[in-house]
Amino acid sequence: MEATGAKTRLLSFQPFSLYRNGGGSRVLRRLYMTHESEIHSIVVEDTPGKIRSGEIPETFIYATPVRKPWMRWKINDVAIWLREHFFKTRTEKKIREAAAAIPFEIVHIVSHGPFSNALCKNGFLENKDVWISFHDHYSTCSTYRDAKTLWHTADRRFVISEELGKEYQQAFGALKYELITDGVSKHEVSEPKIHTNDPITVYFAGLLHWDYIPLFKVLADALDQLSRIETGSQYRLILRGTEPLTFLNNRNITVEYRTDFVSDEQVKAELDDADILYLPIKFSQRDFFLYSLSTKMISYLGARGAILYHGPEESAACKLLQKTQSGATCTSTDPDEMSKEISSLSNRIHEFSTNAKSVVSEKFDLKKIQDKIWNP
Repeated sequence: MEATGAKTRLLSFQPFSLYRNGGGSRVLRRLYMTHESEIHSIVVEDTPGKIRSGEIPETFIYATPVRKPWMRWKINDVAIWLREHFFKTRTEKKIREAAAAIPFEIVHIVSHGPFSNALCKNGFLENKDVWISFHDHYSTCSTYRDAKTLWHTADRRFVISEELGKEYQQAFGALKYELITDGVSKHEVSEPKIHTNDPITVYFAGLLHWDYIPLFKVLADALDQLSRIETGSQYRLILRGTEPLTFLNNRNITVEYRTDFVSDEQVKAELDDADILYLPIKFSQRDFFLYSLSTKMISYLGARGAILYHGPEESAACKLLQKTQSGATCTSTDPDEMSKEISSLSNRIHEFSTNAKSVVSEKFDLKKIQDKIWNP
């Protein structure tokens, strides 16, 4: 879409559309609520796809060479190298040219991906107010050099957790940061469930990366187990935003895939209908789970059901849930252990969900988070 002209106040730059499934998209949409008319988004991606429009206009930049469906294995590896090295300067130039066509006062950059500091070059951001969001540790999504550049370029630094903020201060310098993440508005805080569904509904929202497949297999095995040994107990697994998974075929549970894009309001309705909200965090990347606070967890906290966390005990998310008793936590990859946790959770959904509402009020009130950004 074309630039909106002089009314644009903030330029948002990130490696994903604001109107796609995913935690990053959801966070930005919600932080920008009520300010949509003042914002223009620039998206840099490697794969052209179906463009969904929303209230905020978006300009798409496709990194050279674009990713094609036929690219596999070594061909894809070569394309990534070319994209992030040989043609990187060309893509960065396209990003700056697109941004130059949009009058803006503030730029909000998400530190993620190889092009995140493209606007920090050639004095492009001179006389602009620069906000940078750090959602994940640089070792999982960027480079030390790029993250350090953004940390020092920023006028305001938004981090997703205290753990990440302290880590970056130690790594890059003791500059001030603000804790900014997703939040829950008052009308989205639902009354905790008293009675469970029949069958018991286990729900997961978001894109499923390959690293999470082993965790989902543990969950499926545990639900299978419970369906066999618990008289009358049946389970339904709903996956919102995930493509069909062959290892979920021929199970003793009902599996339902919902892959189309839906509004935040529709996702909220699905969350409220669920009994158990599955929150997997991969064991494989220490820098990811130590510092990242799942945005999915925050929306789960406001729902009627209860969170079932599955991942490392040392993670920022697990520590918060255990400290506040606002969700069940399984820190094992043994299906037997997961089965025990689900059985226990089924009788404590109201308790965990009630505690979760206190956490929302104390830490994740969306209105307070929005005020912190727009009225500092």
